[in-house]
Amino acid sequence: MTDLPLAGLTVLDFGQIFQGPYCTLLLAKAGANVIKIEPPGGEPLRRRAEPGKSQIFSFAMLNSNKRAITLNLKTARGRALLAEMVRRADVLLENFSPGTMDGLGVGYAVLNEVNPRLVYASGSGFGLSGPDRGNLAMDFTIQAASGIMSVTGAPDGPPMKAGPTLVDMMGGIHLYAGIMTALYQRAATGRGRLVEVAMQEAVYPTLASPMEYYVRTGTVPPRAGNRQASLSSAPYNAYPAADGWVAIHVVTEAHWRNLLTAMGRDELAEDPRFASNAARVANIDAVDALVGGWTRTLGKHEVFAATRRHRIPCAPVRDVAEIMADPHMHGRGFLERVEHPEFGSVVLPGSPLRLHGTDRVATTPSPRVGAHNAEIYQGWLGLSAAELAELQQAGVI
Repeated sequence: MTDLPLAGLTVLDFGQIFQGPYCTLLLAKAGANVIKIEPPGGEPLRRRAEPGKSQIFSFAMLNSNKRAITLNLKTARGRALLAEMVRRADVLLENFSPGTMDGLGVGYAVLNEVNPRLVYASGSGFGLSGPDRGNLAMDFTIQAASGIMSVTGAPDGPPMKAGPTLVDMMGGIHLYAGIMTALYQRAATGRGRLVEVAMQEAVYPTLASPMEYYVRTGTVPPRAGNRQASLSSAPYNAYPAADGWVAIHVVTEAHWRNLLTAMGRDELAEDPRFASNAARVANIDAVDALVGGWTRTLGKHEVFAATRRHRIPCAPVRDVAEIMADPHMHGRGFLERVEHPEFGSVVLPGSPLRLHGTDRVATTPSPRVGAHNAEIYQGWLGLSAAELAELQQAGVI
């Protein structure tokens, strides 16, 4: 007996690259039975693997706790097998280009007839409707189209993308929310529905500060580097330390007075250049020079220790090696060292969603392509070994 919140929920996962797979990882980590369905050669992210491997590390990160099968939807038998699975499933997720599943004859309208309780989740760049529906979309291009790149980078430099693939992940998070909302309604009505998330719309709210600047000033915000995008708060920047960088964000006047104390500059509390946030914004270069002059005399962890003592929002700028070894996240069990059959000992993340009092889902490594064909097609759908062999021979799986 388990108390996992999504135990008993079956998800057919056609997710690819990052957006769809992150959504279904969250579902799997909440206890759902996630069946990853790929074409016989594997999904695009898997096909980036080096010779001798069936996946790359980012695939392993996003596809833990799933079972993998292959299925060729371009064949009539493949579509028939999908229909059999849909009859038994609760959720189907895909993040193909809009119209792809319809073109294969297995879109929402068709599958809703097969199973009216099915929640069909579709992730795309610009949505299933509208004039931009057919535009090709990747994280990078959505960052450009959404306005993110216009406000990212140095003031005198070109537009820059954000380093992480934040658009894909934001899309995956919103898909999870959409699925759970539809499942909540299904519990009352008994019927599923089509749920869609456009990545462009998922990241729109992240531009709140640049939009605030635009509404306040009537001009398009400049790129602000590491300063606040709305240029309405100071100090707010990444400051040099003796061995790296630290991020400091003063929010309240108490924070500013505490920072002056930490720097040993209490006498500046009444300096008119720094007496209020508005004054500091007007003298932002002087503020940054003052703070940077202090931080560069210390190591980044020394700066962090001082600001922590004085209750000032600050963090050392850490690289991925430091993050993957973070004792806090390891201590909370979010990060876990796992023996992976292809990568050896690696650090994998759990789910950031914590429902207290439920069982913890142990991490199982991401599977090889089609690793669970026999388990699903024979054990779940009831096909014989001979039928399975026939499907493989015919290129259906």
